[in-house]
Amino acid sequence: MGKVIIVCGKICSGKSYYSKMIKDSLNAVIISPDEATYELINNEQGEFYNVFSSRLNKYLTKKVGEIAKAGANVIFERGLWSKKDRKDIKEYYKNMGIDSEIHYVCVDDETWKQNITERNKRVLEGNGGSDFYLDEGLMKKLESKWEEPTRDEVDVIYKVDRNKNKKK
Repeated sequence: MGKVIIVCGKICSGKSYYSKMIKDSLNAVIISPDEATYELINNEQGEFYNVFSSRLNKYLTKKVGEIAKAGANVIFERGLWSKKDRKDIKEYYKNMGIDSEIHYVCVDDETWKQNITERNKRVLEGNGGSDFYLDEGLMKKLESKWEEPTRDEVDVIYKVDRNKNKKK
């Protein structure tokens, strides 16, 4: 049986970077709702976003479990913005008999703002890949939904420092 590593963190924290960094050492596949959203609808879900996102995350959560049950390790980039989301997903995999860990990508405010600026620049230049532009209104909305995980909610904390030197 495989293991599920659920990578959480706020938008633009470095979850994808972290996932790619640990992928080979875990011999794992990465499942990313952001990547799937881009591939399926090119981030053009508009007002349908909340419904689409909820359905996609439910589907991918189930598929990640099936992949782990089949024997592969999976890195699942979920974000998990609320304490309830983190508790629910751990319980879901536990009930399936699947070992899971939550890895929290923690970024300081200065680096986070720099990441957002760089992301928006890439998007405007047409090099954003699966990223979408983060305007001030969207950022305020997202910040209001973020609940910082406590140490007892996560298995690994990966801190990103201001100089872009990554630390475990």
